[in-house]
Amino acid sequence: CPFPRLLEAQLQDQRREHEEEVEALKNEVDAMKEELEKQQQAFLQTLQLSPEAQVEFGLQQEITRLTNENLDLKELLEKLEKNEKKLKKQLKIYMKKVQDFEASQATVPAERRHHERNMQVAVQRKEKDFQGMLEYYKEDEPLLIRNLIT
Repeated sequence: CPFPRLLEAQLQDQRREHEEEVEALKNEVDAMKEELEKQQQAFLQTLQLSPEAQVEFGLQQEITRLTNENLDLKELLEKLEKNEKKLKKQLKIYMKKVQDFEASQATVPAERRHHERNMQVAVQRKEKDFQGMLEYYKEDEPLLIRNLIT
């Protein structure tokens, strides 16, 4: 019966995942212990300093922390600015496509629009027979693309 084998395989997978998770947590605890020891040593050194030196050391630590925080924020700002530029480019492209489409719609005569509606119906019927075969006018391409997307 394959059922016990399936359960055994699932248990082995769970055990393996659990062991990996435990190992990762142990590594994290070790890293935290090292950081705590460093902080304790720095604190003990600070206590041995004169009050003026303690203030200066505290200020240096705060300056270091703020500098690191500023670097992180600058990096985030650069990413956001890059993303903003990319989105603006995309918006310009889409706006141009919309303008082109609106211009092409304004120039298409009413008869042709009626003909296009009839063609769309015919295309939908032919689609069953010719899957992917489509004939269209070059100037109708924006309308076709829009209809395909919607």
